[in-house]
Amino acid sequence: MALLTESSPPPVTQDLRNGWVRLRTLLMLRWLAILGQTVTVVVASFFLGLRIELGLCFLAIGASVLSNMIAMTVFPPSQRLRDVDAMLTLIFDMTQLSFLLFLTGGLNNPFALLILAPVTISATALTLRSTVILGVMSVAMITLVAFYHIPLRQMDGTVLAQPRQILLGFWISIVIGIVFLSVYARRVAQEVQTMNEALLATQEALAREQKLTDLGGVVAAAAHELGTPLATIKLVSTELAEELEGNPELAEDARLIRQQADRCRDILRDMGRAGKDDLHMRSAPLGAVMHEAAEPHEDRGVALHFAFEPVEGEAEQPVIFRRPEIIHGLRNLVQNAVDFAKSDVWIDGAWGDGHIRLKIVDDGEGYPTDLIGRLGDPFLRRRRSGREQSRRPGYEGMGLGLFIAKTLLERSGATVSFRNARDPFLLDEESGARRGAMVEVTWPAAAIQIGEAEAKAPLGVNRRFPA
Repeated sequence: MALLTESSPPPVTQDLRNGWVRLRTLLMLRWLAILGQTVTVVVASFFLGLRIELGLCFLAIGASVLSNMIAMTVFPPSQRLRDVDAMLTLIFDMTQLSFLLFLTGGLNNPFALLILAPVTISATALTLRSTVILGVMSVAMITLVAFYHIPLRQMDGTVLAQPRQILLGFWISIVIGIVFLSVYARRVAQEVQTMNEALLATQEALAREQKLTDLGGVVAAAAHELGTPLATIKLVSTELAEELEGNPELAEDARLIRQQADRCRDILRDMGRAGKDDLHMRSAPLGAVMHEAAEPHEDRGVALHFAFEPVEGEAEQPVIFRRPEIIHGLRNLVQNAVDFAKSDVWIDGAWGDGHIRLKIVDDGEGYPTDLIGRLGDPFLRRRRSGREQSRRPGYEGMGLGLFIAKTLLERSGATVSFRNARDPFLLDEESGARRGAMVEVTWPAAAIQIGEAEAKAPLGVNRRFPA
């Protein structure tokens, strides 16, 4: 079944969250925690009339202050922490918070909910191992302070305590919150990381295609500039050969010079065809752009069938911008179709009604039905069956190819959709040849089509090759 090919494979096989967190970030968060803890202790003791062990509370807060001062003195502000160092820093914060909860009533203190913070930070920026360790320790610490703590008392000695049922519910809610927020934050962070890596691969692919286009312009300019001196060399060598007929060896050398000049002319002419930097190479008919995109896959043992026709009326093919993102995106779609086709791939183009449409269909087994809704997502993994592994033993589909194609084409204004051409209610022999995967790309004509006057304008002047 057709999965996804990738033009540049940077698969993520391990968690690379090492050095993600700056020490300055954790220190700033700790300063905010210190400020909040100090204000809370002062307000609870002097304004709410609660009997609190102020000495021990300020000892715990002072430990955080001392830790911050030492870290700011020893390490530079831009210091990035290794995964282990960041985990130990968060463990210290969690232990300090648990000690404060022990001094102020345990789970009877509503600020016990803050035990979620270190685990959430770990799930966002640290590895799975560190997150699991912090999660287990947070559950253990919140359980300990639930049973062992100094009661929270008012000045008259009245103990402030919640009913056991409420405390049990609070403990359960904190444990569920630790698990849920950890999974949720980690999932979101992984999605962001995956998307960033996929977009980076897309930018690299587009930059590579742009470099090839720019290189073609340089080659065309070089061919244009070298044409005149080569013609002069050929003319002079021809005259020398005629004048040196009495000396066979020198005449042969002159003819050799002429032959090599002809060879250089032919090479430069071929290179100039591929990269002439004028308005003609910045735009081309729809069929020409599609043929250029599919050209690298024409000799891979799968027949490519092209058909271009108007929806109504307009018989002449539209002239569209020959942009690197369009060519590279279409090339990836053709590559995916050829990779999974049995023998044929059909590429159909149509225009009219203010739109330009391309449809790429193969005769393979189609997309897996369970993945159709996710096609175009980066690094899309799927466990392959034994049959699929035997067909392509070295293939590891990551979804990056279709993600790059979809992103680049959508950047040009297109809408890309994926589906299977086969009718699920028909047998293979009843479905016809076009029964595999289908990709449809639709542009508003105004997005990529060049106006008639601009398309028929004279070619631009070639740029002079820099000395």
